[in-house]
Amino acid sequence: MEKLRIAVQKSGRLQEKTVALLKECGLSFSNGPNRLKADAFNFPAQILYLRDDDIPQYVQDSVADVGIVGENVFVEKNKKVALVEKLDFARCRLSIAVPKSTEYTGTGFLNGKKIATSYPFIVNRFLKENNIEAEIHEISGSVEIAPGIGLADAICDIVSTGSTLLGNGLSEVETVMKSEAVLVSNEYLNKEKRLILDKLIFRIKSVKTAKNNKYLLLNTPNDSIEAITKVLPGMRSPTVTPLKEEGWSSLHSVVNEDDFWNKIDQLKALGAQGILVIPIEKMIL
Repeated sequence: MEKLRIAVQKSGRLQEKTVALLKECGLSFSNGPNRLKADAFNFPAQILYLRDDDIPQYVQDSVADVGIVGENVFVEKNKKVALVEKLDFARCRLSIAVPKSTEYTGTGFLNGKKIATSYPFIVNRFLKENNIEAEIHEISGSVEIAPGIGLADAICDIVSTGSTLLGNGLSEVETVMKSEAVLVSNEYLNKEKRLILDKLIFRIKSVKTAKNNKYLLLNTPNDSIEAITKVLPGMRSPTVTPLKEEGWSSLHSVVNEDDFWNKIDQLKALGAQGILVIPIEKMIL
């Protein structure tokens, strides 16, 4: 039987969350620190542990069928692979930063300047889009030190919290792109592997949907049910069950994480009581 070869980061910021996602999708496999590959015990897949920068190349070359990698790496490597799903974790941004003492006046400031980065393809695209002529210095690691040693006037690097930039006397001035973990695929999978990938994508979407929603239980006066139903439509409509106390019902529904607190305020205003909020492990639509 065919197995879907899934490339994941061997170590680093994506590895732990990637492994957690696959296990939430029901895949059981070993992930010791020195392993290079592992077969899933209960799903037709094999996990390959690789350097994140190498994953797009391996997927293009059919060494791996799919890979989970940062969107920034996917774009920078510019390989012939397809982005099939954004994964809602490892969010960050690729940004231009300059020394704090620099008076930044907009993208035009970068004309004629030297920019140090590990992402020359993305930076060059950004410069072309903004009609900027600048010199790119490609370096790997410790990009933040470049302005301080006179190597560059600005840098372009991954930013999560911004603390590293501040610690090196830099100020973030332009967001070049936003990034998150993505699932990428070889463009020429055979039919059997495509079917396996479709099953994996279905599981991933179920896990993502569950994380983005909460299960809500509340007690409501019967005369507020119609108004509360408009606030909480649920996947189709809320479940309403009469309570022993006359004139009251229990209402069950699903609310999106982004709307959660706003919905709670509306529900309380409509007379809802005993509101319980429960995490959802999986959500099949």
